[in-house]
Amino acid sequence: MNETASSKPMYEKIFDDVKKKIIDHGYKPGDRIPSEKELAEEYHVSRITSKKAMELLAAERFIVRKPGRGSFVADPESEGFEAAGAGGPESERRRFTSGKERTGKLIGVVLTDFAGSYGTRLIYGIEDAARERDCYVVLRRTFGVQENEEETIRKLLELGVDGLIVFPAQGEYFNAEILKLVIKQFPLVLIDRELKGVAAASVSTDNAAAASMAAEYLFDLDHTHISLLSPPPVDTSAVEDRIEGFVQAHAARGVAVDRSLWVCNLTSTLPNSFSDENIERDIEKIMKHLQANPAITAFFAIEYYIALLAKAAVKRLGMSIPEDISIICFDNPQFRMGEGYVFTHMRQGEESMGKLAIDNVMEIMEQRPVASKIKLSAELIPGQSTGPARSSQG
Repeated sequence: MNETASSKPMYEKIFDDVKKKIIDHGYKPGDRIPSEKELAEEYHVSRITSKKAMELLAAERFIVRKPGRGSFVADPESEGFEAAGAGGPESERRRFTSGKERTGKLIGVVLTDFAGSYGTRLIYGIEDAARERDCYVVLRRTFGVQENEEETIRKLLELGVDGLIVFPAQGEYFNAEILKLVIKQFPLVLIDRELKGVAAASVSTDNAAAASMAAEYLFDLDHTHISLLSPPPVDTSAVEDRIEGFVQAHAARGVAVDRSLWVCNLTSTLPNSFSDENIERDIEKIMKHLQANPAITAFFAIEYYIALLAKAAVKRLGMSIPEDISIICFDNPQFRMGEGYVFTHMRQGEESMGKLAIDNVMEIMEQRPVASKIKLSAELIPGQSTGPARSSQG
């Protein structure tokens, strides 16, 4: 199997294959499923790719991950995994809108994707708030592809949703369907991004303040040669704000911003680009950049998967984390019982974000005023990936 055989990313193919085996009872409840390493070998992909597939399976509650033991098929009686992804728009219409059965409001939730590092707790917040408000949620993923996003919004409107919560795909422009909703004043709340110049309600992290806090943390460890790692900003407000916060922190400390230390063209985490070939290309790019700039003592990664790329690059060069290079990023899977590698990271208030999104879309439905833009604070979580800069170590 390879990436050119289909436009579907390899992690999604692995996810679909394992999910099908679970639903078809090829793997029965309680059975151990192959590990990340075993899946990587079976599909001839990197551990980063198989790891993402496993995180998706855990996020959708098909499997339960037990530290030190492995991953096991969840009990359908308690997890209800067979309902996940079952049926299409027509089955959803029958479930929610047949006759007078539906008494609560129906809210469509459109996300790019979700995993243990970011998104799962967001969905928990949405679902908890929906239950409290006695409304129903229909969830769809777009995998960050704007064409999928447009089609999903159209289908949800055909389904008869009363409101929409949208985590927009990264791109230069918002899709036409979102703009139509704003013009028609349809109950809509955006998550994670803002529609600049247009009056659309949004709930997001205060990304600039969070990035500034992360940079300040590195400064306190005497790091001044920090390499920022990101995908191309392409007018994505979350990425732009994080870069802005990073720059602001330098200005506040009187540290010169050296953009030659930045790598802002990493693409393997973008939609339809999460392939082994692209992952390897990005890792090699970071390795060459580190070799060409030996003064670098820390990486500031815009997102968790980019932090994984940086970690792989540092290890391949025979360097140590954090003794030689520190890494800080946004988000990190929340491991149970403290197991697993934890990056020093900015933890976003996902559950609060999800709850506020439901609250706001319901308020808009009831024609009550809501704040146009809500920004939530992030929390800095120290981990295993940061330490004093090399020159300041005793």
